[in-house]
Amino acid sequence: MKTTLYLTRHGQTEWNLQKKMQGHKDSPLTEYGIQQAGWLKERLENIRLDAIYSSTSPRALNTARILLGNRSLDILEDDSLKEINMGLWEGRQIEHIQQQYPLQYDQFFNEPHVYRPAGHGETYTELLERTLPVIENILTEHKGEQVLIVTHRITLKAVMSHFLHKKLHEIASMPDIYPTALCKITMDDGRPIVDLYGDISHYRE
Repeated sequence: MKTTLYLTRHGQTEWNLQKKMQGHKDSPLTEYGIQQAGWLKERLENIRLDAIYSSTSPRALNTARILLGNRSLDILEDDSLKEINMGLWEGRQIEHIQQQYPLQYDQFFNEPHVYRPAGHGETYTELLERTLPVIENILTEHKGEQVLIVTHRITLKAVMSHFLHKKLHEIASMPDIYPTALCKITMDDGRPIVDLYGDISHYRE
């Protein structure tokens, strides 16, 4: 019995454009972000989805609402699907963070196994401890079904690292995941097969 997970990142946001860190804070989707979600909606239109889960962050929820299309499903919200908590960096310009926290900023992207947040935030280990149980629950609840999950850049990379059997330090070398990029995991007798990773073939330019 095959269970299929489709996972995506929200569309582009205002803070993505302004080069600000988001984490648990939020900023609205841009017009282009809405367009990106529309392209993915069309791509998924002929796929039967049995459930749609989303992070509770408005940027993810609003992306999920677009992807829902005409399906008569409720979007199931879960705090555990939110982005990594970036502590004091949230809402701040990336260049200021790089100036003030050069070592931590470098570790965040290049040495995730040693990264520690500035102020109250999460390590990559804590992110995985938060997200993987909800993914496992979704797989248990929806055996033999097809499920869409709308989440965030770092959260999605961490989840995919688990299914690709990567160690924590290897997350750094994994390709980036762009807004509304699609990942697909097929669970075949409990064995994960990664069919898609960060696929943006629905982009129109």
